Amino acid sequence: MVSDSREKYILAIDLGTSGSKTALATLYGEIIDFEFQSVPLHLLPEGGAEQDPDDWWNAIIVTAKKLLSKGLVSPDNIVAICCSTQWSGTVAVDEEGNPLMNAIIWMDSRGADCLDSVRKGVLNFEGYDIRKVIEWIRKTGGAPGSSGKDPISHILFIKEKYPEIFKNVYKFLEPKDYINLRLTGEFAASYDSITLHWVTNNRDISNIRYDEKLLKMVGLEREKLPDLRRSIDILGPVKKEVAKELGIREDVQVIVGSPDVPTAAIGSGAVRDYEGHCYIGTSSWISAHVPFKKTDVFHAIASLPSSIPGRYFIADEQEIAGGILNWLRDNIVYHQDELLLEENLPDVFKIFDSIAEKVSPGSSRVLCTPWLYGERSPVEDHLIRGGLYNISLETTREDIIRAAFEGVAFNQKWVLQYVEKFMKRRMDPINMVGGGAISDVWCQIHADIFDRTIRQVKDPIQANARGSAFIASVALGHMTFDDIPKHIQIKKVFAPNLDNRKIYDELFREFLAVYKNNKAMCARLNRRGLTK
Repeated sequence: MVSDSREKYILAIDLGTSGSKTALATLYGEIIDFEFQSVPLHLLPEGGAEQDPDDWWNAIIVTAKKLLSKGLVSPDNIVAICCSTQWSGTVAVDEEGNPLMNAIIWMDSRGADCLDSVRKGVLNFEGYDIRKVIEWIRKTGGAPGSSGKDPISHILFIKEKYPEIFKNVYKFLEPKDYINLRLTGEFAASYDSITLHWVTNNRDISNIRYDEKLLKMVGLEREKLPDLRRSIDILGPVKKEVAKELGIREDVQVIVGSPDVPTAAIGSGAVRDYEGHCYIGTSSWISAHVPFKKTDVFHAIASLPSSIPGRYFIADEQEIAGGILNWLRDNIVYHQDELLLEENLPDVFKIFDSIAEKVSPGSSRVLCTPWLYGERSPVEDHLIRGGLYNISLETTREDIIRAAFEGVAFNQKWVLQYVEKFMKRRMDPINMVGGGAISDVWCQIHADIFDRTIRQVKDPIQANARGSAFIASVALGHMTFDDIPKHIQIKKVFAPNLDNRKIYDELFREFLAVYKNNKAMCARLNRRGLTK
């Protein structure tokens, strides 16, 4: 280990759906400071969800320059850049690396119909040819979802709807791999970022590779996909023009890095097998590293390649979590027209937090389901929609706000049941990270609804930046993944309140019943062509 390692720093990029965060981190995951800039999200008819890659890049450059201009550390002491981004997105670029269209992101379901001919065959079950799905699961651990939100569905959508663009595509890149291209000029993907294309053979976790049969099955040429690297590989030095714009050295190394889900697992500190973490951002998930490859096809849960070479982690995702608070803010509590009249808009999330803390557990038996954009786990259903249930003339705004907090926790308990069955053991305690983990009341609600101990990681919103810093530090030889737990600080521990067990168990049963009783109605109301 280099003796002056404490004076070296990582520029950690965390590009989410809501915007880009650039953080300055030590080699041991301590976040010195960060800057954030929002990025527009374009929701289109029939399930479209896009973002402009130039908006991503602009936000990264602006936040990095603003952060470095503070003079907190000498730019000469920055030794690496490591990026974590939203996952399951598609950027179509030409040979010079220029985007040929907006990026199609993880929320986009327009490719569902385009995938039908690929999924189906002679012997079909639940919309899949049995022989094809066996081949997919055996080799990759999963299969393209029927919702059309996986990158292979995005690619098939481009192929069918934009044939001229498809013909001119040099590479299809994940968001992380596109940002790395902008940083270095290198076309590459990591073993974990490419996974959701469902065209790699992951059976030998130490020898992941593209599979010719799977590529042929989906009708995609290998040449349109990037070469594969480990997350801890050094991709190369930052481009001279980027170094000049940021004011950093030209020998700063760019690390391959990982997408948000596996990176958050690293940043949560839960890196040993079966240690669990719960993430609440715009979306949410519950995960742990496991020493086996396995798939639960009925609940969209699988063990996939981890950021840690030679390891698997449990992959699942719930479409909307903290995003429901944004919806409450923008569509209900602070309407857009009223926002224009506000000279000093309050910190709405702190207000929500304060309100939720004052409302009794159970929210006067008001139920909120957070399925505002469909769901992925433990049901894959892009047509289900959220709602408020059991409201009455006595229902207050405060009840509704607390019900939204509880609804996200009920939804996560729903997937937690199947994650624990998947790994055949109880997940307790659970490290909690993401923006939602800043909230003490939300941590306590999760502890009570889960009936599990919740450990609130310090600076939970920095889980992805911290994870990127750890990955870079391992890549540069300053630490190992086994060293990570000793560098994670727990701010507070939340034990389940047994007094709330009865009300939450009752409401959870009804939460599950809401889905069962309403899924057919939502399918009728939201079939393609009738809604956005």
